[in-house]
Amino acid sequence: MRKKIFLVLLFQFLLSLNLSSFAQTMPNADADKTIKDQLYKKYRREVLSFDRKKYDDLFFEYIRKTGESTILTKEQYYTYTIKISIYAEKLGLLYRDQKEESLKTKQVWYDKSYSDYLKSKNKK
Repeated sequence: MRKKIFLVLLFQFLLSLNLSSFAQTMPNADADKTIKDQLYKKYRREVLSFDRKKYDDLFFEYIRKTGESTILTKEQYYTYTIKISIYAEKLGLLYRDQKEESLKTKQVWYDKSYSDYLKSKNKK
């Protein structure tokens, strides 16, 4: 009986160590989360009113600007990616049968990283 209690306590102790180590690393996973959240709140209403042409203009402007030799600022880069993310969310609201796919697309655009963008610029 003592052996079982000891094993349960040992297991709980090891589990708590493991969880606390993950808890410490999670906030650093996305250092730009606050700026993304601010931009999301700022542009959500505006982007939800976009029609297809306005979205296409935004998307092609993003493609053009990221392809140029100039480097976007962090806020400029995230403004484009967050707006595209919000439009993907809008498509999920409009087309219920594609909601899951649009949420995945939204998350892909929301998770884009400025540091990855800078790395891709340095490779060129």
